[in-house]
Amino acid sequence: MTIPLIQRAKNNETQIAIVSREGTFTYGDLLHSSAQIAAQLLHSTATLQEQRVAFLIPSGFEYVAVQWGIWRSGGIAVPLSVGYPRPELEYVIADSGASIIIAHPDFEAVLRPIAQERQLRFILTSDPLPEATELLPEIDITSRALILYTSGTTGKPKGVVTTHQNIQAQVTSLISAWEWTAADKILHVLPLHHIHGIINVLTCALWAGAQCHMLPKFDAQTVWQRLADGDLTLFMAVPTIYVKLIAAWEAANQAEQQKMTAGCGQIRLMVSGSAALPVQVLEKWQTISGHLLLERYGMTEIGMALSNPLHGERLAGYVGQPLPDVTVRLVDESGNLVEPGTPGEIQVKGPGVFLEYWQKPEATTKAFRDGWFCTGDVAVVENDSYRILGRQSVDIIKTGGYKVSALEIEEVLRNHRDIQDCAVVGVADAEWGSLVCAALVLQPGVNLSLEALRSWAKEQLAPYKVPKRILAVTELPRNAMGKVTKPAVAALFQDA
Repeated sequence: MTIPLIQRAKNNETQIAIVSREGTFTYGDLLHSSAQIAAQLLHSTATLQEQRVAFLIPSGFEYVAVQWGIWRSGGIAVPLSVGYPRPELEYVIADSGASIIIAHPDFEAVLRPIAQERQLRFILTSDPLPEATELLPEIDITSRALILYTSGTTGKPKGVVTTHQNIQAQVTSLISAWEWTAADKILHVLPLHHIHGIINVLTCALWAGAQCHMLPKFDAQTVWQRLADGDLTLFMAVPTIYVKLIAAWEAANQAEQQKMTAGCGQIRLMVSGSAALPVQVLEKWQTISGHLLLERYGMTEIGMALSNPLHGERLAGYVGQPLPDVTVRLVDESGNLVEPGTPGEIQVKGPGVFLEYWQKPEATTKAFRDGWFCTGDVAVVENDSYRILGRQSVDIIKTGGYKVSALEIEEVLRNHRDIQDCAVVGVADAEWGSLVCAALVLQPGVNLSLEALRSWAKEQLAPYKVPKRILAVTELPRNAMGKVTKPAVAALFQDA
């Protein structure tokens, strides 16, 4: 069986698929290059049989060709983040049990030593590719396709496994709800180790036969130049990006502002997600662009579950109703359905829900109740629309569109020679959603500056996990059981 995404591309071979700094590429180019990469991976074997292939490639055509090549060879794609320091790259490679690493030459220096130490096969995107590609395996759509790492309350990120069938369900639900067509052109500015960038933008565009214009990284001036060109139809981003675009618009002169606003007028849909969108940001963006941003709700384990309507009233601060083929319910702590107006945990069922946490059967079992995935997020239904209230656990911080584990960051910070103990919390912030903040109990007679801590932490943690504020305390607030009380820690930062 051919993966449906690949089969659809064969119907659009002459159409433009990807526009990136490498050039302009058709669906035919993507099919040819991904077939070559698949043949290179197979290395005369019949199929990879769900071997994990970790890859680190900047956003662009090569990224997509490698992702498709992994899928066409029967492998499981494990995308790595361009922002990860070596310890986080090593963790994902080790936890996923990757047997092959593919790297852009920019990342050879960090990844080749890891491959050598672990005796893994190492491929550079600059390596010559085989010409013969006709003997690619048939792929069962129920086979595993993708492992994305997401932070959980247990500290270290868990690998979320989705099948080709799960991905197809996630994508077709959004294609239907947001009326994607082959005439669409979307600007891609999001990270490509995260479901928002991989599924909602890239894979939806390629499923629809549309054009995906990919930037290597987000830059407010570059994004505004592309928006002002007036040839795009879709744009999706996280609230932090909209905050930065607003600041860039406000810094522009009147003539530039008029051109920026006019360009937005050509776009049919603008979406915000991955973190709560502050109402003042939504209102300011509407003033600038003429667009009331469409907010939606989803997570790595389920794809997208809720969305404001493409047509019809969108409510500020709400994430709409269930998407096509997704069933959602709210339950209390006993698992009983709650009435409208009463908060409850969001539980989700549908063909887009993930298969398992990679090699964590107990965590997988714990995540489901009677076939429903328990999100750990609390919401309330008002005006027939869902409003997200936050996490059941205070140990998950949503910052700049990412979910990070406070427990994981604490474990790293405790390795600093000047830190006796610490507690990490999220503190509400208009730009980032939440700021990662750390209360520190320092060694006697020691002073530690924020700059010094951040410099050290950037060698251990992804940039978005590094604390943006610190506070030295003599002791951490604890309950009678000796457990740190996170709300009291957060209050210390609010008071400061």
